[in-house]
Amino acid sequence: MLRKDFYRRFLDQELIQYSLRGVEDKGSNLLPHFASLLQDIFCFLFKYNITYHNDADVASSALLNQKFLRAIHQGAQYDFLRDQTLLNEAHAGLSTLILGERLLALVREEKFLTRRDMRDLWDIQKQEELVNQKIEEYENADTIPEDQMSEEGKKALQKAKERMGGEVQGAEALLRHKTRQLKEDLNQIESQASNRLQAETIKVAQELEDATEEAETWGNTIGTGERTPPGQKLELGRRLAGNEKLKKLARMVGRMKLSALAIRKKVFERSSEELLEVEQGDAIHRLLPHELLSLHHPVLRKDFYRRFLDQELIQYSLRGVEEKGKGPMIVCLDVSSSMSGDKEIWSKAVTLTLLEIARKQRRLFRSICFSSAETPLQVLDMNPRDRYEVETKTVMDLAEYFPGGGTDFQKPLDAALDCLQQSRFKKGDIIFITDGECQVDPEWAEQFREEKEKLGFSLFSILIDMGPASLGTLKEFSDRISTIKQLTGDEAKEIFVKF
Repeated sequence: MLRKDFYRRFLDQELIQYSLRGVEDKGSNLLPHFASLLQDIFCFLFKYNITYHNDADVASSALLNQKFLRAIHQGAQYDFLRDQTLLNEAHAGLSTLILGERLLALVREEKFLTRRDMRDLWDIQKQEELVNQKIEEYENADTIPEDQMSEEGKKALQKAKERMGGEVQGAEALLRHKTRQLKEDLNQIESQASNRLQAETIKVAQELEDATEEAETWGNTIGTGERTPPGQKLELGRRLAGNEKLKKLARMVGRMKLSALAIRKKVFERSSEELLEVEQGDAIHRLLPHELLSLHHPVLRKDFYRRFLDQELIQYSLRGVEEKGKGPMIVCLDVSSSMSGDKEIWSKAVTLTLLEIARKQRRLFRSICFSSAETPLQVLDMNPRDRYEVETKTVMDLAEYFPGGGTDFQKPLDAALDCLQQSRFKKGDIIFITDGECQVDPEWAEQFREEKEKLGFSLFSILIDMGPASLGTLKEFSDRISTIKQLTGDEAKEIFVKF
């Protein structure tokens, strides 16, 4: 019970639960006690002391589980994996998920068991249930008070007990026969299963190491501001490790974000300021002149160093002219077929970099991914107003979404207009990211310009000109247009400082 409760509490705490429960449900349709097998694997990797039950205490229908665990336990591969999972819930949970998926695949491919073997396991489980049922009926018969029965009733009860006793013995004999046959079949595949599972164990250890590394890289490059549970972080890392597009996107965002934040800091670091008062601190460039005189006296110099370390030097306090507050960002992102390849990576890297700027400035950010008129828009509120933090799952939904198909500008821009009419998105602006490969109706364009003037927002287009691209349509409704090709410092300033 403690083992089961510990595993369940782990599932309840981590978002990895959805993947594990999916594997559990699928495996339970193929093998009896598959859920218990996953629980055993988790504790097998996580706990410090491992103790096997005696064979007599293990249900016959769970003998395959025992074979799996002993096969994994053999060899140095298990020790290598266990070094990463011992007393580490997240690592043990992800390894359980990976091993469970591998076992499930091998069972489906009949690498361990034939269909007949799997059918025999289910037959044995049913026979176990039948034996338990008959034993319960036999024991319940003893609870009937005989002093309240007639002689004929006592004789009938005795005959019934004898009949039930015979049925119990027959059911147990049949169970022993089926179990003996199953053990013989399992002994024949034990060596093959052991080799396969040991090979899978070393793959799991490598995949776990890759997932940990990718999760760390993603966290360093695309910081979302949220406290991510370890299990969720590793599940994310696993998805990244198997997806070259996301790995490339993470690297691109990392470089672009550092560049954008450095440019913004450089632009605003010398904003207009005025002297306000004096305060204590350690800012050398704002020290009062008499503090610097202390450096010329051998005794006062030591006191200067002490007060510098304690941030007790007397310095000027400056008050800057506050920059006018900026409103929400609504980013319309083209995910049509013409945006595949490097265009997709560049466009999503710009989007996620703008998201980081919005998060730091506590500004709402809504993304609207669009393609053809028939394809539904993907509308995501990336940083809800409560704390303006970004959920990793939402970022992944945006990063992985790419329906392809044709291109329609009117549908996403109409949706952006509707968004700006909501109270929480008023005073916002639209960023339109595309390769420009589309035409719009002239009447619609005229009406859109009128609405833009009425609502008083700006539309800033970013042309992804990595390959075929067109400026013609964007000029009809954009206030400014920037290109992404050869993203130099000046162009980056135009894109990222504007917002």
